[in-house]
Amino acid sequence: MVTSETLPSKELFAQHPVVRTRDLDEARHIVSRKLCDHKLEVTGRPSGLFVRHNAVTGRHISVNYLRYGADVSVDPGRLGSFYLFQVPLSGRAHIRHRGEDMTATTQTGAVLNPDRSALLHWERDCSKLLLQVDRTQLEAVARSITGAPLPGPVRFETRVDLTKGPGRRLKHLVMACARAIEDGDLFRGPLAARDLRAEEDLAHALLTLQPSNISHIIERSDRKANHRDIRIALEFMHANLAESINLADIAAAANMNVRTLQKGFQRIYGKSPMQVLRNARLDMAHYLLAARQDPPSVGETAYSCGFSHLGRFSHYYKERFGHLPSDPR
Repeated sequence: MVTSETLPSKELFAQHPVVRTRDLDEARHIVSRKLCDHKLEVTGRPSGLFVRHNAVTGRHISVNYLRYGADVSVDPGRLGSFYLFQVPLSGRAHIRHRGEDMTATTQTGAVLNPDRSALLHWERDCSKLLLQVDRTQLEAVARSITGAPLPGPVRFETRVDLTKGPGRRLKHLVMACARAIEDGDLFRGPLAARDLRAEEDLAHALLTLQPSNISHIIERSDRKANHRDIRIALEFMHANLAESINLADIAAAANMNVRTLQKGFQRIYGKSPMQVLRNARLDMAHYLLAARQDPPSVGETAYSCGFSHLGRFSHYYKERFGHLPSDPR
C-alpha cells in the first residue's frame, strides 16, 4: 500500500459517485442503501444542502467520501453489521455514541460500533472519509490475531486522536488506501489479491491500533515463537512465493496465531512477515532475471514471483537492488 498521508483538497473518489442531490429524501434513501437505514434532518438553513456521496466497495470493506453541505442530524441507531471509522477532512461533526459526547474534527476521528446506537450532527462544512468494515470480517481477523474465540462483541473506544501515536498511524493507513484508490492502484475492477490484502491490513490495523475491549487479549496473545516455528513459516513462504498468501495463511501453516507470528519475525529479523515474504519474492525475481540464456520478461517474472502490480514490483526491486528490473543486465 502507498504511504502518502496527504490527500488532495478536492472531492475524493469522484469517479465512483453514489449520489449527487439537493433532495433530502433522495439522499437518505440512496445513502441508506450503501451504508445503513437512518433518519436524516436538516437542522440549519436548507439552502446549502447538496449531498455528495462517493464510494468504492470491496468484499468486506467500503471506503466512502460524504458531504452534506448543510447542518444535518443523522440518526442511524445501531449500525448492526459493520464498524465505521470516520476521518473528518474538513469541518466538524458532533457525535453521541456509547454514552459519550465528542466532536470529530480533522484532529479527532471516531469509530462507531455496530451494537451501540449513534447520533451525529454534521456542520455544513463537514466532509468525511469513512471506512466501513464488515463485522464478520473484523471478528475473523481478531480471531486470527489472538488464535482463540472471542469472548463477545468487539467494542472500540469512540475517540481517535489523529495527530499522534497509534491514531495517527491508523489515519495514515486509511488515507494511504484512499490515495491508492485515487491513483487506480486498489479496487479498480474485479477484486484482486492486493485488494483483499488491503482489506485485511485495514481490519488488522483497526484492531491493533485503536483501543478496544479485547486490546489486552491481543497484547497477551504473543506466545513467543521459537526458531523452529519461524523456520516452518519461512518454508511455507518459500514454497508459495507465487501464491496469494496472507498473514493468516502463514500463521496457520506454522500452527501459531498472527500476533505470535508478527512478534516472532520482529524479534528475529526486525521485519514483519509480509516484508520478509516480499524480500524473498524479490530475491527470486532477481535470480530469474539474472539468467544468461533466455531470461524471462519482467512481467513474467513479476507474476511468477507473486507480484500482481508491475509498478510496485519495479519500485520494490529498485529499492532492494539499486536498479530497475528492466535495466540491462
